[in-house]
Amino acid sequence: MKIRLVPALLILFVMAVTIRLGFWQRDRAHQKEALQAQIERYEHAPSQTVTAAPVSLGSIEYHRVRAHGRFMPEQVVYLDNRPYQDQPGFYVVMPFKLDDGGYVLVNRGWLPRNVDERTAIAPYATPAGDVTIEGIARADASRAYEIGTGGSAPHQRIRQNLDVGAYATELGLPLQPFVIQQTSDDGDKLVRDWPAPTMGVERNYGYMLQWWGMAAAALGFGLYAARRAAKKTA
Repeated sequence: MKIRLVPALLILFVMAVTIRLGFWQRDRAHQKEALQAQIERYEHAPSQTVTAAPVSLGSIEYHRVRAHGRFMPEQVVYLDNRPYQDQPGFYVVMPFKLDDGGYVLVNRGWLPRNVDERTAIAPYATPAGDVTIEGIARADASRAYEIGTGGSAPHQRIRQNLDVGAYATELGLPLQPFVIQQTSDDGDKLVRDWPAPTMGVERNYGYMLQWWGMAAAALGFGLYAARRAAKKTA
């Protein structure tokens, strides 16, 4: 049976690429599974105390933390388009001045939005003095889909998203590079039913099977084409 070199090389190339992509998706799934297991271990670990000492995001993300200090309500930001149980609302994000002079952002919780008047913020309480809060260190206060950056422009009280580094520059404060997702209750009437972090492992395994399926299809097509070519030359 005579094999045409160029089509055979093309099929082998497609198979090599799709098989490699399948393994890459498998490796990504394994990495996410390891991270999920790590997050579950952090849930049962002692809380880390947040101070003014700089902490890298990679060393503290998903850890349980606690902080002592006071809120800065004059610098509050409301993150829009954060629904809860099919009801529109905001996340209330507020700087927190630590008792040793440092600063960290706190996602205090969810607040329902006035359907008729977007800028009418429902009342909620903010402790006036020193308090101790507990929560989970996260890379940001959650991110919502946004077209452009107009909805997150500086000096707006209501925004779509909030970048920690950019907000630190805006305020002129040495914010820690993470956000505390508050879990402790201080009677402020905010909802803290936080969604569990999802790694999307199932999606990676699905892509893995798709890539390997394409490799198998390329192999099947190559064998079929070779068989037809053999019949024509017989």
